[in-house]
This record gives sequence, C-alpha cells and structure tokens, in this order.
Amino acid sequence: MKIKLSILLLLSALFNNAQNINSLPQGSFDPEKDLLLANYDCKTDVDDLQSVAAFATLLADVKFQKVKYHAVAGAYGIQDGLYVPPNDLFSLAFGDHWSDAHEDISKAINRVKTLAKGVLEDQGDLWIAEAGQSDFSAQLVQALQADMPEVDLSKRIHIVQHSDWNEEVTSPASLAYVKTNTDYIKIPDGNGVGNGSPGFRSPKFTNWKDKVNNPRLIKIWELAIALSNRYNGKEGRYHNEAISAGGMDFSDTSEICWILGLKDIKDIEQFFNLFSE
Repeated sequence: MKIKLSILLLLSALFNNAQNINSLPQGSFDPEKDLLLANYDCKTDVDDLQSVAAFATLLADVKFQKVKYHAVAGAYGIQDGLYVPPNDLFSLAFGDHWSDAHEDISKAINRVKTLAKGVLEDQGDLWIAEAGQSDFSAQLVQALQADMPEVDLSKRIHIVQHSDWNEEVTSPASLAYVKTNTDYIKIPDGNGVGNGSPGFRSPKFTNWKDKVNNPRLIKIWELAIALSNRYNGKEGRYHNEAISAGGMDFSDTSEICWILGLKDIKDIEQFFNLFSE
C-alpha cells in the first residue's frame, strides 16, 4: 500500500508540475477575460522597436498564447523630435492586432474603444502597458466614459507606467486625468537592474541569436534591430547608447512583465533564458 501511495503521490506531483509549467503565472491579469493594450510612443527613442520584439517573444510562449492583446503605434505625448517609423515591424510582430495612432488617432481611438468595450461588457478589465506617454490613454478613457457612464472605470482600467520621463512629456492635463480616472500604477524603471522591475537595458548583451530559435521571432528581432540601428540618434532623434554599443534595450517590456506576473525576471539574460525557443 505504501508503494502504491508513493506512486500516486509521485504521479500527482508530476501532473501538477506539468500544469504549472503550461499555465499563466499567478497575477491580477485574467487571460480568460482581460485585454492587454500595449501603447508605444515610437518618438524619439528606438527602444520601442526592441520592446515590440520582446512582447512578440512573450506572446509566442505557450503560457501566453491565449492572452487577448492589442498594440498601438504613435501613442506619444508632447515631446519634441522625429517619429521612428515602426509599421513594418508592428505588422510582422502583431499581424492585424495593432492600430496606427500616428497616422490617424481618431481611427485608432475608435478601434481600441470598441475592443475595450467588448471586454468591459463581458466583465473583463483593461490593462494598459504605457510604453510611452498617457495622452492616447486619456483620450481612450474619456471615450469609454462617454459610452459607459454606468461603469466605474477607475477600478476596471489599469495603467502601468515605468518612466519618469514618459510622465514628464505627457501633457499635464492628460497625466492628471488618467491618475484620477484609472487605476494608475507606477513601477520602478525598466532601464535599471535590481530595483524591483525587470531590467531590460544593457550595452553588453549581444548574443540574442544564440537564444532565439523560432524562425518567425528571428525575423522580428532582426527587423527590430535593423530599424533600431537605422534610426538611433539620426536627425535629432534620441541617441540610445546601449543600442549604439551593440547591446539591447527593451525596457518598456518591464510593464508587460509586471502585468503578466513576471516582475521577478532580473535582466535580459534571464528573459531570453526563459522565453527563447
């Protein structure tokens, strides 16, 4: 009997471990109901390009393939400088699951509003990874409030921001609005390591090709890096020193990791060890 019991316990442990490996990490985000919105400013730092590739890498993992998501390009604020054209990369990484706020912000707001309303009406929440400023989010929340006055959006819309600079170049009215009308969460800066957020900026990490085996992800990373090198510091755009040194910067992915229950990831090395294919 003891032997049979031991076998049963062993089988149960193996089954539970298999379930844990293939299940979404525990956190507040509910993949059955919620929508993850990733807003990228793409102005003027090229780190958004590599952040897009990192998000696509997460989405390709079996644990996150059921996550409902949408991405927005051109969700910028009041900063000066030229835009970094990301459309080819967004199409490659996200297919039809993205909107172009740079080209037509009204169209982008209406599309995302429709997606968000469907989720909110089905009792899900909206989680916004603010890989940029909050001006787009403020307009989106205003549009949702107009259409859904009966819903307390301050408890159903969660905005996660990691950057002091992103806040500084958000229009003051928009920043005040989202802080008042949403569940606004500020996490430690994703450019640093060991501060409580994953640190996804390093001038020394260069061996991503040794980590990524998925042909589709390789194409995404190659395009993200090629565009990064093409636009980094050009025509007055921000000069990202980590990227110009041959390293990597996808620091805006720290917010997505926080939302998905991955905030204990230390750095780029660990990210690729966990999510390379």
